[in-house]
Amino acid sequence: MDAQKIKERVATIESKRESLVRLLEKPDLGTLRIDVNQALEEIDDLIDEFKRTFPDSKTN
Repeated sequence: MDAQKIKERVATIESKRESLVRLLEKPDLGTLRIDVNQALEEIDDLIDEFKRTFPDSKTN
């Protein structure tokens, strides 16, 4: 996989992160809240690692 494809995929993931944030705002989420929080943490870790690997890149 080349760097451009990785950049595109990370940008896609980052753009969908907001959907998980909105999902957390729902009061009836129940135990699914744990999974959503975990997904957000993993996305944030992925984005941070991407930015360290490609410091001159912008995903948005």
